[in-house]
Amino acid sequence: MSHTTERLRRYLDSELGECRTEDVDRRLDELGTLETTLRAAHVDAELGVVSALANETRYTLVRVLVAAQEELCVCELNAVVDVTESGLSHALSTLVDAGLVDGRKDGRWKKYRATNRAVALVTVLEGTVSDE
Repeated sequence: MSHTTERLRRYLDSELGECRTEDVDRRLDELGTLETTLRAAHVDAELGVVSALANETRYTLVRVLVAAQEELCVCELNAVVDVTESGLSHALSTLVDAGLVDGRKDGRWKKYRATNRAVALVTVLEGTVSDE
């Protein structure tokens, strides 16, 4: 029996009062199903969202768009972050791909708005930071 399985056996024994091989097998099956379900729940896409936020420029853009509660033009966003136009374009493209912002053309201007996903994530993240 592997070290991991033995440790699980000790845990189940503690939780159940006694542990049989069937209990360990059942729990391993349940955990395996959980892992499969999580993989099927778009882990790669979720990691893409987290990765998109794991950059100061992109996170700042998302926070600004969430706070604005309206569309902002690329020229307005460029005034907020200190990056080249190319860098801004790349950052916004990454955020669009992650489903955090939507962009639309308005004549010769490009405007962006935070998605509901971005609003939810920023709200959760803001709630984890203490003002102390």
